[in-house]
Amino acid sequence: MDYDKAEQFWIEKDRNAVRMDPEDLSKEIGAFLHSHRVCAFACAAGDFVRCTPLEYTYANGSVYIFSEGGLKFRALRSNPHVCLAVYEDHPQFGKLKGLQISGIAELIEPWSEEYLSLLKIRGIPADSLKKLPSEMYLIKVIPEKFDFLNSDLRQRGFSSRQQLVLK
Repeated sequence: MDYDKAEQFWIEKDRNAVRMDPEDLSKEIGAFLHSHRVCAFACAAGDFVRCTPLEYTYANGSVYIFSEGGLKFRALRSNPHVCLAVYEDHPQFGKLKGLQISGIAELIEPWSEEYLSLLKIRGIPADSLKKLPSEMYLIKVIPEKFDFLNSDLRQRGFSSRQQLVLK
């Protein structure tokens, strides 16, 4: 297997890509994220790798995830670099839509202003969370890069794969 050749596939293909305006692409990505609710959340530390389906909220340019806990926190303790995937559940041939987000995860302090703001956005009563037997953690993912695949973009004269680098 020629791993180097396989790794270069999209790098080579992207050299001749027809790019969208970054502002327009950002709007497309935002609309896609707002139209979905579940992501695959991947994190790793050393040889420990975890990928978990989680409900998310996209707000203020970041992805927020409430979690009761779990093994993902083993990786997050030492490595804040994460990757999220959001995609169409049942794509038709030639109609792919999906998004990969690479970014940095932060834990938001429970009951902080930002935490309470997300509860409000999600419509979750704070009193309900306070009654739970254990605390709900809030993970904030600050995107650094979006890789967006949308077959419909070809009809508008753009390449189906677009990349938006924020950092």
